[in-house]
Amino acid sequence: MTIGSPATGLAMMDQKSPTPPDADFSGVLTQLYGFIASARLPDDGRLPPERELAELLGVKRTELRKGLAVLERDGQLWRHVGKGTFVGPKPPQLVDIADLAQRSNPVQVMRARIGLEPELSRLAAINATVAEIATLAELNASCRAATSWREYEAYDARFHHQIAEAAHNPILIALLETLNAVRRAVTWGRPRPSHSSPPADHHSFEDHDRIVDAIAHREPAGAADAMRRHLQNVEDRLIGRAV
Repeated sequence: MTIGSPATGLAMMDQKSPTPPDADFSGVLTQLYGFIASARLPDDGRLPPERELAELLGVKRTELRKGLAVLERDGQLWRHVGKGTFVGPKPPQLVDIADLAQRSNPVQVMRARIGLEPELSRLAAINATVAEIATLAELNASCRAATSWREYEAYDARFHHQIAEAAHNPILIALLETLNAVRRAVTWGRPRPSHSSPPADHHSFEDHDRIVDAIAHREPAGAADAMRRHLQNVEDRLIGRAV
């Protein structure tokens, strides 16, 4: 992980700061640049915790915070609350779920699922292990046996996530997890089900059966089609063909 040189960084700081930094503050920045350039940081570029870093550099934590703030402002490091400070620009995949949910609606969420999950099912039919297929079948059975909607929804979420895991593509799994976070935050405004638990003829049961069968029989196209039809059925019942 590398960032600009101390001289370049200080020049950038002087251009952006309303007043020149004092000598002590400039020294902290120089030390920070030197540490980042020479330290053996983890692959993710995570810096040591603030207290430890201040001790390593022999500076006050207040001055260290000022230096880190300058580097963050210049896009040379970023912070993730609860996880630490990292060298480099902020990764674009760290989205603001709440903001994205406010800018999304149920139709968009369902269309995103229809765009992503059939491909995960196709890959699962190719890459799933025997154990993963067995787990998928067990989750399918648990969905049918659920005695409440809350229990069904929990097993349904695990069912879909298991398919993603069986696809063995970490990027697509991360996309699904982000989409699910948005889905949970979006206001659906759908009426409560009239039954206390899914009825025996609940439409998703047969849909799930077809998905599991296609994955178990290593039918990629069939698995993708089964998932697409399932999500279209869900869309029809939850939000209708609005657009």
